[in-house]
Amino acid sequence: MNQTYTKSQKIRLLFYILIPILITQISMYAMTFFDVMMSGQYSTQDVAGVSIGSSLWTPVYTGLSGILIALTPVVSQLVGSRQSKSVSYSVMQAIYLAVALALFILIIGAFSLNPVLNAMDLEDSVHMVAHDYLIALSLGIIPLFIYNALRAFIDALGQTRISMIITLCALPVNVLFNYLLIYGKFGFPELGGVGSGYATAITYWLIALVAILVVIKINPFSTYQVFTEFFQVSWKEWRALLLIGVPIGLAIFFETSIFSAVTLLMSKYDTVTIASHQIAMNFASLLYMIPLSISMALTIVIGFEIGAARYKDAKEYSWIGISMALTMSLVLSTILFLFREPVASLYTKDHEVMMLTSHFLIYAIFFQISDALQAPIQGILRGYKDVNVTFAMSLVSYWILGLPIGYFFAKFTDMGAFGYWIGLISGLALGAIGLAARLRFIQQVKYKKMA
Repeated sequence: MNQTYTKSQKIRLLFYILIPILITQISMYAMTFFDVMMSGQYSTQDVAGVSIGSSLWTPVYTGLSGILIALTPVVSQLVGSRQSKSVSYSVMQAIYLAVALALFILIIGAFSLNPVLNAMDLEDSVHMVAHDYLIALSLGIIPLFIYNALRAFIDALGQTRISMIITLCALPVNVLFNYLLIYGKFGFPELGGVGSGYATAITYWLIALVAILVVIKINPFSTYQVFTEFFQVSWKEWRALLLIGVPIGLAIFFETSIFSAVTLLMSKYDTVTIASHQIAMNFASLLYMIPLSISMALTIVIGFEIGAARYKDAKEYSWIGISMALTMSLVLSTILFLFREPVASLYTKDHEVMMLTSHFLIYAIFFQISDALQAPIQGILRGYKDVNVTFAMSLVSYWILGLPIGYFFAKFTDMGAFGYWIGLISGLALGAIGLAARLRFIQQVKYKKMA
């Protein structure tokens, strides 16, 4: 991270930080994709079990790991204000908190996993695969959360290429162990879809160990001497991290869980509709990695500038980031509209599913436009450490407004399944408007007084 003086310098620095984050996010997303795809090659029951397990795991993981994102603006502001000696302390406390969150998930999961799966009334074979997949995956939860804390530290220093390299190296390892454990190759046990859970757990251990070595051995991370002293647990520091992190985690949870809720509500429709919905949602989630990555990059640069009390530069970065996201959104939306049928054909050869998927993808275009506004603004507000309003807006826009609107259109109009997408789009749009108003207040009122 370094101070910039012109708009072109800011754009170059933002891209320098952004591109590795984008590659990292897509790579992390690809792990779940390969779990599902390779399980599908084994059997229908296995892909169903793994898909259900992934659907249950994703909102929980993204929500609780989102709490650790709090470390990024904390470290960025410490570095920006030249309080480097405090960085090691904050990172170690975040690692302790990461372990505590992982243990919390394991304890809750031990008591709730079977009741949740029983409530879904699954076939016995699917129930067993989903259960055993999540048990296998749980072996890697502690190292995964430790990695997330270390990644927040690495990214806060602007060294996002390091996170990218670690994740890119882990992806082929995940695919290799999927191959060995799902299909029982080269003397390994043939575990079916459950094997993908063990493969992912092994991958989580790998990326955590590599991240620890990087932080200890490689500059500039080694200069902060993170693991040279193991401080006592500080409830005060945990509280400071949780005050920032819990609203971030809940905002992410409300956003990711709403899509799981819609999937459950759509279970009453025929198989073609459900499959088309899932395919379109999968591709929309892939495209969401772009505004999400811009959001994460903005948190880093905004936090750095705020820490250095350069409020004008922070404001300029925010508008560069939003403009970048909107431009990319318009380009991608145009491409998606023109090539929606070829995109659908990547997932299925069933003509009926393909045609319905291409129809759903038209609605996905409106996702891109709303995401291009709300995701970057969330990242900007995190850089300002302003997170409580974002959490409240996520709850209101998705669950109080978006879901009821979707249910109304699906239940009481002839739109059917498309009604739920109208609700999701409405929630995203309302959230984007609310966040834009909050950003304007922060920049025009709060920080203008401090400048």
